[in-house]
Amino acid sequence: MEQVHLYFVTSSANSTPNSTPANGNAGGGTAAPAEVLYRERQWVPWYWWLGAAFVAGLTAATVGLNRQGILPVITFLIVFALIAWALVSMSKTIIRVEKDPDNTRWLLVKGAQLPSDVVARSLAVPKSARRSALGPQLDPAAFLVTHQWVDELVMLVLDDPEDPTPYWLVSSKDPEALLRAFVPEQADQAIKDLDS
Repeated sequence: MEQVHLYFVTSSANSTPNSTPANGNAGGGTAAPAEVLYRERQWVPWYWWLGAAFVAGLTAATVGLNRQGILPVITFLIVFALIAWALVSMSKTIIRVEKDPDNTRWLLVKGAQLPSDVVARSLAVPKSARRSALGPQLDPAAFLVTHQWVDELVMLVLDDPEDPTPYWLVSSKDPEALLRAFVPEQADQAIKDLDS
């Protein structure tokens, strides 16, 4: 049985809700660009980079044991470059909220798009409730974009009979700003548990 998710995109050319053909011409005119209301890139913590340098240094010291020359330096550079590549790859998640010229707000993350008008309820999940949200209470059909190093989450409950996804659960460094940009009419109610 094939499931259809209406808000997922499969081509990078269609990564925005109002995308136009590659020549920039949609029906003879140009589409107005969407206004970016919120943008967040989820970099790994800074101390992971210190760990990368430590591991590279330890590896270089081990390789250079009882050896002279440039070999330990080359080893350090190679190992650090490999670990840095892995850390940058882990930091690729970008969350954006865009507003179309027709005032439709869209959440774009990991190649998926969600219009705000299908969000029935929203909730900022504090650090203290993160484990429950991702553990026993997690619905297997939910759309997840989470990272261990981002403590807080945003839950967006959907009201769309054509989409089997019950809700989105997205990590955010600033859930309040994300909710105020995406669903401003729900933000006050959604963030009330953040401070408690």
